[in-house]
Amino acid sequence: MALSQNQELEYMVDEYYDTTDFDDSTFGDDESPRSTDPDVSADSDFEDDFEVRKSKLDTSAIEARNGKDIQGIPWERLNFTRDKYRETRLKQYKNYESLSRSREDLEKGTGMLSIDECINLLIFLFQLRNLLWSTSKHDVYLMQNYSVMHWSSLLGKGEEVLNVARPLAHNMKYPGSASQALSRVQISTMAVRDGLMAAGGFQGELICKYLNQPGVVFATKISNGENAITNAVDISYSPTGSMRVITANNDQQVRIFDAKSFVCTNHYAFPWSVNNTSVSPDDKLLAILGDSPECLLADAQSGKVVSNLKGHLDYSFSSAWHPDGRILATGNQDTTCRLWDIRNTSQSIAVLKGRMGAIRAIKFTSDGRFMAMAEPADFVHIFDTQSDYGTCQEIDLFGEIAGISFSPDTEALFIGVADRTYGSLLEFNRKHYHHYLDYVL
Repeated sequence: MALSQNQELEYMVDEYYDTTDFDDSTFGDDESPRSTDPDVSADSDFEDDFEVRKSKLDTSAIEARNGKDIQGIPWERLNFTRDKYRETRLKQYKNYESLSRSREDLEKGTGMLSIDECINLLIFLFQLRNLLWSTSKHDVYLMQNYSVMHWSSLLGKGEEVLNVARPLAHNMKYPGSASQALSRVQISTMAVRDGLMAAGGFQGELICKYLNQPGVVFATKISNGENAITNAVDISYSPTGSMRVITANNDQQVRIFDAKSFVCTNHYAFPWSVNNTSVSPDDKLLAILGDSPECLLADAQSGKVVSNLKGHLDYSFSSAWHPDGRILATGNQDTTCRLWDIRNTSQSIAVLKGRMGAIRAIKFTSDGRFMAMAEPADFVHIFDTQSDYGTCQEIDLFGEIAGISFSPDTEALFIGVADRTYGSLLEFNRKHYHHYLDYVL
Protein backbone atom coordinates (compact mmCIF):
# COMPACT_ATOMS: atom_id res chain seq x y z
CA MET A 1 0.00 0.00 0.00
CA ALA A 2 1.44 3.35 -0.99
CA LEU A 3 1.61 6.09 1.59
CA SER A 4 0.25 9.56 1.21
CA GLN A 5 2.52 12.44 2.11
CA ASN A 6 0.80 13.12 5.42
CA GLN A 7 1.05 9.71 7.03
CA GLU A 8 3.19 9.40 10.14
CA LEU A 9 4.75 6.15 8.95
CA GLU A 10 6.97 7.92 6.49
CA TYR A 11 10.70 7.84 7.11
CA MET A 12 12.30 10.67 5.13
CA VAL A 13 15.88 10.69 3.91
CA ASP A 14 17.85 12.88 6.27
CA GLU A 15 21.45 12.36 5.27
CA TYR A 16 23.44 10.12 3.00
CA TYR A 17 26.89 9.20 4.18
CA ASP A 18 29.31 7.40 1.91
CA THR A 19 31.37 4.95 3.92
CA THR A 20 33.72 4.01 1.09
CA ASP A 21 33.43 0.54 -0.31
CA PHE A 22 31.98 -2.42 1.49
CA ASP A 23 34.09 -5.43 0.61
CA ASP A 24 32.01 -7.33 -1.90
CA SER A 25 34.34 -10.27 -1.65
CA THR A 26 31.97 -10.91 1.25
CA PHE A 27 28.74 -10.10 -0.51
CA GLY A 28 29.39 -10.87 -4.16
CA ASP A 29 28.81 -8.59 -7.11
CA ASP A 30 25.42 -7.17 -7.86
CA GLU A 31 23.98 -5.65 -10.97
CA SER A 32 24.06 -1.99 -9.97
CA PRO A 33 25.15 0.47 -12.61
CA ARG A 34 28.86 1.27 -12.33
CA SER A 35 30.39 4.68 -11.91
CA THR A 36 32.78 6.10 -14.48
CA ASP A 37 34.26 8.52 -11.96
CA PRO A 38 38.06 7.94 -11.87
CA ASP A 39 38.12 9.17 -8.26
CA VAL A 40 36.09 6.16 -7.14
CA SER A 41 38.42 3.32 -6.16
CA ALA A 42 37.22 -0.19 -6.91
CA ASP A 43 38.98 -1.82 -3.99
CA SER A 44 39.90 0.62 -1.23
CA ASP A 45 40.78 -0.23 2.38
CA PHE A 46 39.50 1.42 5.55
CA GLU A 47 42.42 3.84 5.73
CA ASP A 48 42.30 5.19 2.19
CA ASP A 49 40.72 8.45 1.07
CA PHE A 50 37.71 8.11 3.38
CA GLU A 51 37.23 11.77 4.29
CA VAL A 52 38.04 13.04 0.80
CA ARG A 53 35.57 10.74 -0.90
CA LYS A 54 32.94 11.32 1.77
CA SER A 55 32.93 15.05 1.16
CA LYS A 56 32.75 14.53 -2.60
CA LEU A 57 30.02 11.90 -2.63
CA ASP A 58 27.73 12.65 0.29
CA THR A 59 24.17 13.59 -0.57
CA SER A 60 22.37 15.81 1.89
CA ALA A 61 18.66 15.80 2.64
CA ILE A 62 18.24 19.08 0.77
CA GLU A 63 19.98 17.69 -2.31
CA ALA A 64 17.80 14.57 -2.21
CA ARG A 65 14.65 16.69 -2.01
CA ASN A 66 15.91 18.67 -4.99
CA GLY A 67 16.18 15.55 -7.09
CA LYS A 68 19.72 14.24 -6.55
CA ASP A 69 19.91 10.46 -6.33
CA ILE A 70 20.44 9.52 -2.66
CA GLN A 71 23.10 6.99 -3.64
CA GLY A 72 24.91 9.39 -5.90
CA ILE A 73 24.17 7.38 -9.05
CA PRO A 74 24.64 9.76 -12.03
CA TRP A 75 21.61 8.69 -14.04
CA GLU A 76 22.03 11.65 -16.37
CA ARG A 77 25.36 10.20 -17.52
CA LEU A 78 24.02 6.70 -18.12
CA ASN A 79 22.27 5.28 -21.16
CA PHE A 80 19.07 4.52 -19.28
CA THR A 81 16.81 6.17 -16.75
CA ARG A 82 16.32 5.05 -13.18
CA ASP A 83 12.79 3.88 -13.96
CA LYS A 84 13.99 1.84 -16.93
CA TYR A 85 16.77 0.24 -14.90
CA ARG A 86 14.31 -0.60 -12.12
CA GLU A 87 11.96 -2.22 -14.64
CA THR A 88 14.79 -4.29 -16.10
CA ARG A 89 16.13 -5.27 -12.69
CA LEU A 90 12.72 -6.51 -11.52
CA LYS A 91 12.42 -8.69 -14.61
CA GLN A 92 15.94 -10.11 -14.52
CA TYR A 93 16.58 -10.56 -10.78
CA LYS A 94 16.55 -14.23 -9.80
CA ASN A 95 15.80 -15.08 -6.22
CA TYR A 96 17.81 -18.06 -4.99
CA GLU A 97 15.73 -21.02 -3.78
CA SER A 98 17.18 -23.91 -1.80
CA LEU A 99 14.17 -26.19 -2.26
CA SER A 100 13.50 -26.96 -5.89
CA ARG A 101 10.07 -28.51 -5.53
CA SER A 102 7.09 -26.65 -6.95
CA ARG A 103 5.23 -24.23 -4.75
CA GLU A 104 2.15 -26.44 -5.09
CA ASP A 105 4.02 -29.43 -3.66
CA LEU A 106 5.51 -27.35 -0.87
CA GLU A 107 2.13 -25.97 0.10
CA LYS A 108 0.65 -29.47 0.14
CA GLY A 109 3.62 -30.79 2.09
CA THR A 110 4.07 -33.69 -0.37
CA GLY A 111 7.21 -35.33 -1.65
CA MET A 112 10.54 -36.13 -0.07
CA LEU A 113 13.64 -33.97 -0.30
CA SER A 114 16.10 -35.20 -2.90
CA ILE A 115 19.60 -36.25 -1.87
CA ASP A 116 20.97 -33.07 -3.41
CA GLU A 117 18.60 -30.99 -1.32
CA CYS A 118 19.63 -32.78 1.86
CA ILE A 119 23.32 -32.08 1.32
CA ASN A 120 24.57 -28.85 2.82
CA LEU A 121 25.31 -26.55 -0.06
CA LEU A 122 28.31 -24.27 -0.25
CA ILE A 123 28.00 -21.11 1.78
CA PHE A 124 26.17 -18.53 -0.26
CA LEU A 125 27.60 -15.21 0.73
CA PHE A 126 24.41 -13.33 0.07
CA GLN A 127 22.98 -14.86 3.24
CA LEU A 128 24.85 -12.36 5.37
CA ARG A 129 22.77 -9.27 6.09
CA ASN A 130 23.56 -8.30 9.68
CA LEU A 131 26.68 -6.16 9.42
CA LEU A 132 25.22 -2.90 10.69
CA TRP A 133 24.05 -1.86 14.13
CA SER A 134 22.76 1.45 15.51
CA THR A 135 23.21 2.26 19.20
CA SER A 136 21.77 5.78 19.00
CA LYS A 137 20.45 8.22 16.45
CA HIS A 138 24.01 9.41 15.88
CA ASP A 139 26.05 6.22 16.32
CA VAL A 140 26.29 3.34 13.88
CA TYR A 141 28.66 0.37 13.79
CA LEU A 142 29.26 -1.35 10.47
CA MET A 143 31.72 -3.55 8.62
CA GLN A 144 34.04 -2.06 6.04
CA ASN A 145 36.44 -4.56 4.51
CA TYR A 146 38.39 -5.97 7.50
CA SER A 147 37.37 -3.22 9.91
CA VAL A 148 34.44 -2.57 12.19
CA MET A 149 33.81 1.16 11.89
CA HIS A 150 31.96 3.54 14.15
CA TRP A 151 30.17 6.24 12.20
CA SER A 152 29.03 9.39 14.01
CA SER A 153 26.40 11.28 12.04
CA LEU A 154 26.70 14.07 14.61
CA LEU A 155 30.40 14.57 13.90
CA GLY A 156 30.22 13.47 10.29
CA LYS A 157 33.20 11.15 10.57
CA GLY A 158 34.11 7.50 10.93
CA GLU A 159 36.52 5.79 13.29
CA GLU A 160 37.92 2.29 13.28
CA VAL A 161 36.83 0.25 16.30
CA LEU A 162 38.30 -3.14 15.41
CA ASN A 163 40.72 -4.30 12.76
CA VAL A 164 40.47 -8.02 12.06
CA ALA A 165 43.07 -8.08 9.29
CA ARG A 166 45.88 -7.94 11.84
CA PRO A 167 46.36 -10.32 14.81
CA LEU A 168 43.82 -9.43 17.48
CA ALA A 169 45.19 -7.83 20.64
CA HIS A 170 43.74 -9.43 23.77
CA ASN A 171 42.69 -7.20 26.67
CA MET A 172 44.72 -8.46 29.63
CA LYS A 173 42.03 -7.33 32.07
CA TYR A 174 40.26 -10.55 31.17
CA PRO A 175 42.89 -13.27 31.57
CA GLY A 176 40.26 -15.91 32.24
CA SER A 177 38.66 -15.64 28.81
CA ALA A 178 40.29 -18.05 26.40
CA SER A 179 41.47 -16.54 23.15
CA GLN A 180 43.23 -17.74 20.05
CA ALA A 181 45.65 -15.85 17.85
CA LEU A 182 43.18 -14.96 15.13
CA SER A 183 43.94 -12.68 12.21
CA ARG A 184 42.41 -11.72 8.88
CA VAL A 185 38.98 -12.82 10.03
CA GLN A 186 36.19 -12.42 7.52
CA ILE A 187 33.30 -11.10 9.57
CA SER A 188 29.99 -12.76 8.72
CA THR A 189 27.67 -11.17 11.29
CA MET A 190 27.71 -8.77 14.23
CA ALA A 191 25.63 -7.34 17.07
CA VAL A 192 26.10 -4.48 19.52
CA ARG A 193 24.31 -3.99 22.82
CA ASP A 194 25.07 -2.15 26.05
CA GLY A 195 28.69 -1.48 25.17
CA LEU A 196 29.49 -5.02 24.03
CA MET A 197 30.15 -5.92 20.41
CA ALA A 198 30.04 -9.53 19.24
CA ALA A 199 31.09 -10.59 15.76
CA GLY A 200 31.11 -13.96 14.02
CA GLY A 201 33.38 -15.19 11.25
CA PHE A 202 33.33 -17.40 8.16
CA GLN A 203 35.53 -20.02 9.83
CA GLY A 204 33.43 -20.38 12.98
CA GLU A 205 35.05 -17.51 14.88
CA LEU A 206 33.50 -15.48 17.69
CA ILE A 207 35.05 -12.14 18.67
CA CYS A 208 33.82 -10.03 21.60
CA LYS A 209 34.94 -6.53 22.48
CA TYR A 210 33.84 -3.82 24.91
CA LEU A 211 33.56 -0.64 22.89
CA ASN A 212 35.06 1.59 25.58
CA GLN A 213 38.12 -0.61 26.14
CA PRO A 214 41.12 -1.44 23.98
CA GLY A 215 41.65 -4.90 22.59
CA VAL A 216 39.24 -7.81 22.52
CA VAL A 217 38.04 -9.75 25.54
CA PHE A 218 37.33 -12.96 23.68
CA ALA A 219 38.42 -14.31 20.31
CA THR A 220 38.38 -17.95 19.34
CA LYS A 221 37.03 -20.50 16.90
CA ILE A 222 33.94 -21.94 18.51
CA SER A 223 33.70 -24.58 15.81
CA ASN A 224 36.36 -26.28 13.70
CA GLY A 225 33.98 -28.16 11.47
CA GLU A 226 33.85 -27.78 7.72
CA ASN A 227 31.52 -24.95 6.74
CA ALA A 228 31.36 -23.88 10.38
CA ILE A 229 30.44 -20.28 9.57
CA THR A 230 28.93 -18.25 12.38
CA ASN A 231 25.69 -17.22 10.71
CA ALA A 232 24.28 -15.04 13.49
CA VAL A 233 25.11 -13.61 16.89
CA ASP A 234 22.69 -12.17 19.44
CA ILE A 235 23.31 -10.37 22.73
CA SER A 236 20.61 -10.80 25.35
CA TYR A 237 20.01 -11.16 29.07
CA SER A 238 19.03 -14.28 30.93
CA PRO A 239 15.99 -14.21 33.27
CA THR A 240 18.47 -13.73 36.14
CA GLY A 241 19.85 -10.58 34.52
CA SER A 242 23.23 -11.82 33.31
CA MET A 243 24.35 -10.84 29.82
CA ARG A 244 24.92 -13.63 27.32
CA VAL A 245 26.03 -14.04 23.72
CA ILE A 246 24.16 -16.53 21.55
CA THR A 247 25.59 -17.87 18.29
CA ALA A 248 24.02 -19.76 15.39
CA ASN A 249 26.39 -21.85 13.30
CA ASN A 250 26.43 -23.90 10.16
CA ASP A 251 27.57 -26.91 12.20
CA GLN A 252 23.94 -27.24 13.39
CA GLN A 253 24.71 -25.83 16.83
CA VAL A 254 23.39 -22.99 18.95
CA ARG A 255 25.81 -21.93 21.68
CA ILE A 256 25.27 -19.67 24.68
CA PHE A 257 28.21 -17.83 26.26
CA ASP A 258 28.30 -15.99 29.56
CA ALA A 259 29.33 -12.42 28.74
CA LYS A 260 31.53 -12.09 31.85
CA SER A 261 33.62 -15.23 31.69
CA PHE A 262 32.92 -16.03 28.01
CA VAL A 263 32.51 -19.65 28.96
CA CYS A 264 30.07 -21.63 26.86
CA THR A 265 27.30 -22.44 29.33
CA ASN A 266 24.98 -24.31 26.96
CA HIS A 267 24.91 -25.66 23.44
CA TYR A 268 21.98 -27.16 21.59
CA ALA A 269 22.12 -29.38 18.48
CA PHE A 270 19.60 -29.36 15.65
CA PRO A 271 19.13 -31.50 12.51
CA TRP A 272 20.04 -28.67 10.10
CA SER A 273 22.36 -25.70 9.81
CA VAL A 274 21.18 -22.85 12.04
CA ASN A 275 21.02 -19.54 10.20
CA ASN A 276 19.43 -17.29 12.83
CA THR A 277 18.37 -17.13 16.44
CA SER A 278 16.54 -14.44 18.38
CA VAL A 279 15.49 -14.24 22.01
CA SER A 280 12.04 -13.16 23.15
CA PRO A 281 11.78 -9.90 25.12
CA ASP A 282 11.24 -11.81 28.37
CA ASP A 283 14.41 -13.85 27.57
CA LYS A 284 12.54 -17.12 27.96
CA LEU A 285 12.04 -18.29 24.37
CA LEU A 286 14.54 -18.79 21.59
CA ALA A 287 13.48 -18.67 17.93
CA ILE A 288 15.66 -20.99 15.85
CA LEU A 289 15.68 -20.85 12.05
CA GLY A 290 17.84 -22.59 9.48
CA ASP A 291 18.02 -24.87 6.49
CA SER A 292 14.46 -26.03 6.93
CA PRO A 293 11.02 -24.63 6.10
CA GLU A 294 10.09 -25.13 9.75
CA CYS A 295 10.99 -22.64 12.48
CA LEU A 296 11.39 -23.76 16.07
CA LEU A 297 10.60 -22.15 19.39
CA ALA A 298 12.73 -23.51 22.22
CA ASP A 299 13.12 -22.89 25.91
CA ALA A 300 16.10 -20.53 26.19
CA GLN A 301 17.38 -22.25 29.33
CA SER A 302 17.11 -25.91 28.34
CA GLY A 303 16.99 -25.79 24.54
CA LYS A 304 13.88 -27.99 24.58
CA VAL A 305 11.67 -27.36 21.54
CA VAL A 306 8.23 -26.22 22.67
CA SER A 307 6.66 -25.31 19.33
CA ASN A 308 7.16 -25.91 15.62
CA LEU A 309 6.10 -23.14 13.23
CA LYS A 310 5.02 -24.48 9.82
CA GLY A 311 4.09 -22.44 6.80
CA HIS A 312 7.22 -21.20 5.05
CA LEU A 313 8.17 -22.88 1.77
CA ASP A 314 11.97 -22.64 1.89
CA TYR A 315 14.90 -22.01 4.24
CA SER A 316 14.72 -19.18 6.78
CA PHE A 317 17.37 -16.58 7.54
CA SER A 318 15.92 -13.88 9.80
CA SER A 319 13.62 -13.30 12.74
CA ALA A 320 12.60 -10.57 15.18
CA TRP A 321 10.29 -10.26 18.16
CA HIS A 322 7.78 -7.49 18.68
CA PRO A 323 8.62 -5.75 21.99
CA ASP A 324 5.35 -7.00 23.51
CA GLY A 325 6.70 -10.55 23.21
CA ARG A 326 3.57 -11.94 21.54
CA ILE A 327 4.47 -11.59 17.88
CA LEU A 328 7.42 -13.26 16.15
CA ALA A 329 8.34 -12.32 12.59
CA THR A 330 10.31 -14.77 10.43
CA GLY A 331 11.93 -14.11 7.05
CA ASN A 332 12.38 -16.77 4.40
CA GLN A 333 13.79 -17.49 0.94
CA ASP A 334 10.20 -17.91 -0.25
CA THR A 335 10.20 -14.06 -0.40
CA THR A 336 7.84 -13.70 2.55
CA CYS A 337 7.86 -12.64 6.17
CA ARG A 338 5.38 -14.52 8.33
CA LEU A 339 3.95 -13.22 11.58
CA TRP A 340 3.21 -15.66 14.38
CA ASP A 341 1.20 -15.17 17.56
CA ILE A 342 3.05 -17.40 20.01
CA ARG A 343 -0.16 -17.94 22.00
CA ASN A 344 -1.39 -20.01 19.04
CA THR A 345 1.31 -21.17 16.65
CA SER A 346 -0.81 -23.57 14.60
CA GLN A 347 -0.58 -21.13 11.69
CA SER A 348 0.83 -17.71 10.94
CA ILE A 349 -1.48 -14.74 11.40
CA ALA A 350 -0.15 -12.80 8.39
CA VAL A 351 2.12 -13.20 5.38
CA LEU A 352 4.02 -10.11 4.17
CA LYS A 353 5.44 -10.30 0.65
CA GLY A 354 8.66 -8.85 -0.72
CA ARG A 355 9.11 -7.47 -4.21
CA MET A 356 11.77 -9.73 -5.71
CA GLY A 357 13.89 -11.61 -3.17
CA ALA A 358 14.16 -13.44 0.13
CA ILE A 359 13.57 -11.63 3.42
CA ARG A 360 17.07 -11.50 4.89
CA ALA A 361 16.71 -9.02 7.78
CA ILE A 362 13.85 -7.97 10.07
CA LYS A 363 13.82 -5.28 12.75
CA PHE A 364 11.15 -3.76 15.04
CA THR A 365 11.37 -0.29 16.51
CA SER A 366 11.81 -0.28 20.27
CA ASP A 367 8.27 1.05 20.75
CA GLY A 368 6.85 -1.67 18.50
CA ARG A 369 5.18 0.82 16.19
CA PHE A 370 7.09 -0.12 13.03
CA MET A 371 8.68 -3.20 11.53
CA ALA A 372 11.26 -3.11 8.73
CA MET A 373 12.13 -6.05 6.52
CA ALA A 374 14.92 -6.07 3.95
CA GLU A 375 15.30 -8.12 0.80
CA PRO A 376 18.76 -9.23 -0.35
CA ALA A 377 18.96 -6.18 -2.58
CA ASP A 378 17.12 -3.01 -3.57
CA PHE A 379 14.09 -2.99 -1.27
CA VAL A 380 13.38 -2.27 2.39
CA HIS A 381 9.75 -2.32 3.53
CA ILE A 382 8.49 -0.52 6.65
CA PHE A 383 5.17 -1.67 8.10
CA ASP A 384 2.89 0.13 10.54
CA THR A 385 2.08 -2.46 13.20
CA GLN A 386 -0.86 -0.41 14.49
CA SER A 387 -2.62 -0.87 11.16
CA ASP A 388 -2.22 -4.66 11.47
CA TYR A 389 0.74 -4.36 9.09
CA GLY A 390 -1.64 -3.19 6.35
CA THR A 391 0.18 0.09 5.71
CA CYS A 392 3.65 -0.09 4.20
CA GLN A 393 6.32 2.30 3.01
CA GLU A 394 8.78 0.97 0.44
CA ILE A 395 12.36 2.27 0.23
CA ASP A 396 13.69 1.71 -3.28
CA LEU A 397 17.48 1.68 -3.79
CA PHE A 398 20.06 -0.25 -5.80
CA GLY A 399 22.59 -2.69 -4.38
CA GLU A 400 23.03 -5.57 -1.99
CA ILE A 401 21.70 -4.72 1.48
CA ALA A 402 24.30 -5.33 4.20
CA GLY A 403 21.99 -4.62 7.14
CA ILE A 404 19.21 -2.48 8.55
CA SER A 405 18.88 -0.96 12.01
CA PHE A 406 16.49 1.39 13.78
CA SER A 407 18.01 3.71 16.35
CA PRO A 408 16.85 2.85 19.90
CA ASP A 409 14.78 6.07 20.07
CA THR A 410 13.01 5.04 16.80
CA GLU A 411 13.95 8.36 15.19
CA ALA A 412 16.33 6.98 12.53
CA LEU A 413 16.55 4.03 10.19
CA PHE A 414 19.98 3.09 8.83
CA ILE A 415 20.51 0.94 5.74
CA GLY A 416 23.89 -0.45 4.68
CA VAL A 417 24.47 -0.92 0.95
CA ALA A 418 27.24 -3.31 -0.13
CA ASP A 419 28.59 -2.34 -3.53
CA ARG A 420 32.09 -1.58 -4.82
CA THR A 421 31.06 1.70 -6.41
CA TYR A 422 28.06 2.78 -4.35
CA GLY A 423 28.81 1.09 -1.02
CA SER A 424 27.20 3.40 1.49
CA LEU A 425 25.27 4.08 4.64
CA LEU A 426 21.83 5.59 4.16
CA GLU A 427 20.09 7.38 7.01
CA PHE A 428 16.35 8.05 7.08
CA ASN A 429 14.67 10.08 9.79
CA ARG A 430 11.18 9.52 11.07
CA LYS A 431 8.82 12.23 9.94
CA HIS A 432 6.62 13.87 12.56
CA TYR A 433 3.51 15.96 12.05
CA HIS A 434 2.64 18.38 14.83
CA HIS A 435 -0.96 19.12 13.99
CA TYR A 436 -1.40 21.23 17.10
CA LEU A 437 0.69 23.90 15.38
CA ASP A 438 -2.17 24.37 12.92
CA TYR A 439 -4.13 25.98 15.72
CA VAL A 440 -1.45 28.40 16.83
CA LEU A 441 -2.41 31.95 15.93
